[in-house]
Formats: sequence, structure tokens, C-alpha cells
Amino acid sequence: MRSYDVLAESVAPPAVVWAVLLDPGTWPAWSGAGELDVSGSAGLSSDERGKVSAIWAFRAGRTVVRERIIDLTPGRRFAYETLESPHMADHQAAIDLREIPGGGTWIRWQGTYSVRGMGFRSSESQVRRTMTKTASGLAEYAAGRIIR
Repeated sequence: MRSYDVLAESVAPPAVVWAVLLDPGTWPAWSGAGELDVSGSAGLSSDERGKVSAIWAFRAGRTVVRERIIDLTPGRRFAYETLESPHMADHQAAIDLREIPGGGTWIRWQGTYSVRGMGFRSSESQVRRTMTKTASGLAEYAAGRIIR
């Protein structure tokens, strides 16, 4: 089993970062995921926000990644498992948010996974770089959502 544990900092408050996390329609803009595939998703709420047991599908060409939300602690923790991916198996991850004194949010994104298919060519450092970029993308996107 491999793992990653990355950190990012956003000037956005935790409530804004949390709102971005719960909106699967924003994920392609900041995470590098393909477009949200509503037909391949399940359990989306009427406003397409995240809820425990919802399955989100993202499609980039023929590649589909499906993830199920397994835990939500409002404003603090978003956890999911990957159900379908061409490169990862047994992937579980948690995104923890913590308010920074004076303003902003610490974002900690950690997970464990096994490799699948051609994923064996991906080193842990490559996955860590990708996840760092994803966490930073979340931080920057949330910062852009602040109404001043």
C-alpha cells in the first residue's frame, strides 16, 4: 500500500473551501479531474452537492474515475474512496480543513492506494506531486471565490 500526505494553504476561510469541496461541478476547474459525468454519478442531491454515499463520476475522454463520499464532518473533513480508476485501487483519501489564526485555511489531503494497470509506473513522488497540485488548486480556486 502506498500513501501521500500533502498540505496547502488558502486565504479563503474554511466555509468557502468547504463549499467548493461539496460542489462536484467545481472539481474539474481545480483538481485536474475530467468533467463531472452526472449520468455516471449517483446520489447527487437536487443541488448536486456532496453527501455521504454519493458517487461522483468524472470523465476525461474514455477514462472514467468514480468516487464515493464516505465521511463528511461539516466544515472540517471530506473523505472518499475511489470505486473505479485505471491507475489506482483501494484508494481512500481524506481532506481535512483547519482554520488559520488570523484568516485562511490549512488543507491537508492524505490517502492510501495500491497501483493498478499502468499505474505501477507512477512513483510515490509523482502521486505526491499530483496531489500537492490538486490541494493547491483547491486553495487557489477557493481564494478566487471570496467576495470582497
